[in-house]
Parts: sequence; structure tokens; C-alpha cells
Amino acid sequence: MCSLLSRFLQAGAVLLALTAGAAADEYPNRQIRLIIPFPPGGSNDVVGRLVARHLSDALGQQVYVDNRGGAGGTIGTDIASKATPDGYTLLVISLAHAVNPWLYKLPYDHAKAFVPVGSFGSGTNVLAVNPDLPVHSVQELIALAKQKPGELNYASAGVGSFQHLGGELFKLLAGVDIVHVPFRGGGPAMIDVMGGHTKIVFSSLIQTTPHVKSGQLRALATGGAKRNPVLPDVPTIAESGVPGYEANNWWGMLAPAGTPPAIVEKLNKAISAALDAPELQQQFEKEGASVVKMAPDEFGKYIETETTKWGRVVKEGHITAQ
Repeated sequence: MCSLLSRFLQAGAVLLALTAGAAADEYPNRQIRLIIPFPPGGSNDVVGRLVARHLSDALGQQVYVDNRGGAGGTIGTDIASKATPDGYTLLVISLAHAVNPWLYKLPYDHAKAFVPVGSFGSGTNVLAVNPDLPVHSVQELIALAKQKPGELNYASAGVGSFQHLGGELFKLLAGVDIVHVPFRGGGPAMIDVMGGHTKIVFSSLIQTTPHVKSGQLRALATGGAKRNPVLPDVPTIAESGVPGYEANNWWGMLAPAGTPPAIVEKLNKAISAALDAPELQQQFEKEGASVVKMAPDEFGKYIETETTKWGRVVKEGHITAQ
């Protein structure tokens, strides 16, 4: 009886492997939904749409973007976590994905709901202000903030977003009291700053550069370890009198847990091909981001490291979702 059961189980395992292999060979045979858990206009949207366009070419099927913003990215992420794990629903993530477990009671298991697929790239932030604000340097901004504590506002894509963390890090290191105003995504936050309602933003360079070059925003400094070639005349925040300041965002892709490894591997190779596209690389470089490739396992370990790192920042900065 045991021998018969063993053979039955072995046969089932072989059949399952063959079925999964056949599914991977046929994949994809229809369009793919790429969920971006933030509204249009933010860095996740800019990067996600750019990658989706080239990923469509690499896979031979349309990869269409589905923006599902809200609650710091957790609403769209929850939708993706509940999708059928067949490779036809995927998720764009960023640094916010590593921060959210420390801020929210998540409706999904952060560690088990997804499998890593691969990374897209990374980019620093930039401290920019509405041109009507009478400051032209970080030191002038710090002086004004100390002269008017609690009166200056900075916008962000939401509690725990890259913009929020960049702003709180600045407050801690510069010793200033500026008020955080969260929005439902980087696009709405940027619109508000350009409209002059809030005056300051610590947003991704890839999102902010077009508005700086058009004159709608004034860049005071960038948040990387060194000056960015996109804005070579703009100093870093660290060299502008806030030593130790450094903030970088990153982007990548996850798939629902249970997605066949062969499909994950095929997607990772397609991402690599998409990132090799000269147009994509030029667009990344033009807007201050760098292409970063990682295998699924490597990207998974990177997410774990980032989750631990930013968890400490959230705790030490007393950041809450309330």
C-alpha cells in the first residue's frame, strides 16, 4: 500500500511539474496587468509605465498599467496579493513597500504574500520649493524655518512614503520644525506644491526634474552622496550644511505567492531585456535614476535589508500612520 501511495505521489509530482513547465512555455499568451499602488504622476508611475512599455516588447504581449492608489500603497498591494498567481497580475513596488509593515496593520502577509521578480533601478531625492518661497539655498530654507517654526509645510505622497521619510530625515538632521502634509500619491503632492499651497517637497529626482527644468519648481539640493549629473550645478543636501543626509528610492516588481518559478524566471529575463533598451536607460539617466538589475533571490534579500533599515528610521523618528 505504501509503495502504491509513493508511486501515486511521484506520478502526481511529475504531472504537476510537466503542467507548470507547459504553462511557462506558453506564457504569456494574453495581456498582463501591472498594478502600480499609487496614483498617476509619482515616481512609481513614471518608472512603472516606462518599464511596462519595454516589457511589452520583451514579452510579446501588452503590459498595461493599473493605478490603484491609497493608504500608502497598501490598497493596490492588497489587490495584487489576492490575484491568481499565474503571472498575469504583477506589482510595482518601491521603498514604501519596505516601510509599510512598520506603519500599517496590513491586510496581507508582507513576507509571504509575494515572490520577488526583479529590480528596475534606484534614484535619489531632491529638495525643491515653489519659486514663490523666498529661499535659494538649503541654508536660507533652514534659516526661514527656524525663524517661522511650524509655519512651513512640505508635501508627500503619503505617510511613510519616500517623500515623507526624506522630509523627516531632513527635520531631524537640520533641527527644524516644518509640517508634513500627506497626499494620496506623489502626483497630487507635486501638483499642490507647484500650485503654491504647500511650498516644499522632498521627491524623487525622476519625478521632479521635468518641473525643475520648466521653472515650476526651484531645486535647492539633491539627496545623494554626490552631485547628480542631471542637475550638476545643484549641491547635495549634505554639502549644503546638513552632513549625513542621504536618501535614495528604488523600484522593482513582485508577483503573487505561488507564481510558478519558471514564469518568475521568464519575467526576470524580460525585465533585464527591457532595462537594456537604450531609450529606457537614457530616460532613467535624463531624470536622475540608475538602472539596477537583480535576480529574484537577490532582490528578495534586498527588500528584507531595506525593511529592517527603514524600520529603525520609522521607530526613531516616531512616525505613525495616524
